[in-house]
Amino acid sequence: MAEEEEVNYASVVFKSNKQPPPEVKREEETVYDEVKKKGEATELTADTNAGVLPDRKASSRHRHYQQLAGCLGILCVILLLGLIVVCYFQRKITNLTTQNQQLETEKNNLTEQIQTMEKNQNELNVSRAQWIIDSYCPKDNGATVRTCKACQAGWVPNESSCYAINDAVPANQRTWEQARGDCGGKISDLVIVQDQQEKDFIDETFWFTAECWIGLRAEEGKWKWIDGTELTESSWIEAPVEGHCATSIKGHGWRSVMCDLQRQWICGMKALTI
Repeated sequence: MAEEEEVNYASVVFKSNKQPPPEVKREEETVYDEVKKKGEATELTADTNAGVLPDRKASSRHRHYQQLAGCLGILCVILLLGLIVVCYFQRKITNLTTQNQQLETEKNNLTEQIQTMEKNQNELNVSRAQWIIDSYCPKDNGATVRTCKACQAGWVPNESSCYAINDAVPANQRTWEQARGDCGGKISDLVIVQDQQEKDFIDETFWFTAECWIGLRAEEGKWKWIDGTELTESSWIEAPVEGHCATSIKGHGWRSVMCDLQRQWICGMKALTI
């Protein structure tokens, strides 16, 4: 068998004596640098994103929680304001209810008072009517039939009027206002003189010589009767003086004196038409 022949392979290296131009070499280096830098930037970006992504998620969650907390805070404020408004109006309603109950109670009390007053007034009217009947139409000496008169007992008739003199002793005499109040209690008033005939009757007919109040008083520089009409006959009495009232003196006519003096008085009323 033939001996194996050893085969030696030789490495042949061809070298070129031509060198690339410097510009090409720089371009290659530049391209290599750019590729290297891009690779480094990609690695850096990947690393950065790997670290920043969790931070961004955490920041987003943090903002979300802040917004949620803000919304909850606003909702709480709105609920608190609503509660305050409800409490305010609830108190108003309670106060109005209490006031309404008080007004209702006062209304009931006033209604009762009005009813009581009406009852008393009716009783008074009945009593007054009965008093008028007994005064104008008395039963004399136990008679069953009433005999009516134009004036009450003790009153003096003249034309369509009735008069009563209150010839009180000095200790019981009254001021003009007090005398008028006494006449009012007799369903009358101080006498008002309509004409000369009535004046002569009052001055001369039957009164005592005492000075008596009549229904004439000085007001606003004028003589006025108690019914508000003015005295038309200025010759009947001297000029008016504020605070003065008129009196009648038998045989001496009328005189102006201070209203707070005490005098007797004459009441007058309409006669009953029979």
